[in-house]
Amino acid sequence: MGTVVDDAASVEFHAFFERYYAELSRLAHLLTGEPDAADDLAADALLALWHRWDRVRAADHPVAYARGVVANLARTRVRSAVRERRRIALFWSQREERTENPDVAGVVDVQEALRRLPFRKRACVVLRHAFDLSEKDTALALGVSVGTVKSQTSKGMAELQRLLGTRHVPQRVHVAMARTGEAGGRNR
Repeated sequence: MGTVVDDAASVEFHAFFERYYAELSRLAHLLTGEPDAADDLAADALLALWHRWDRVRAADHPVAYARGVVANLARTRVRSAVRERRRIALFWSQREERTENPDVAGVVDVQEALRRLPFRKRACVVLRHAFDLSEKDTALALGVSVGTVKSQTSKGMAELQRLLGTRHVPQRVHVAMARTGEAGGRNR
């Protein structure tokens, strides 16, 4: 009888994986700014979910739980990278990456501006504007209150407006983030 339950759980998890892997990978890419790490973080998150699948599938919002796992893994990766850079005293090159294609330049500008935001602001902006999540769903994914999502999103968007020098930041962010999945090529 245990095999039937295990088979059902396996089939259910496989369907969840197929449906959400690309989204979770894209979320990891946008949160870390590292397209090469995105697939690994999504896979690590899904592995963690599989180990707790009974709990995850019983949750009210399994996708929010999955997004939270990705956000936590991304936060850990970002913190680790910052510590590593400090430890070996490497600094990011501030070279300008521009092309003749205005769409690509827009994506590069927005991604660069996002990297400059503190993690929580970046996560709120990405989930609200790239994934069109509600404030409630964003709060569930990040394990914070709706009020925190509102304030961090507002502050993050104001900072992006300052960094990008435009009043049309929500539209630029949404378009650039939508193109991230297309431009990355790794996300399915």
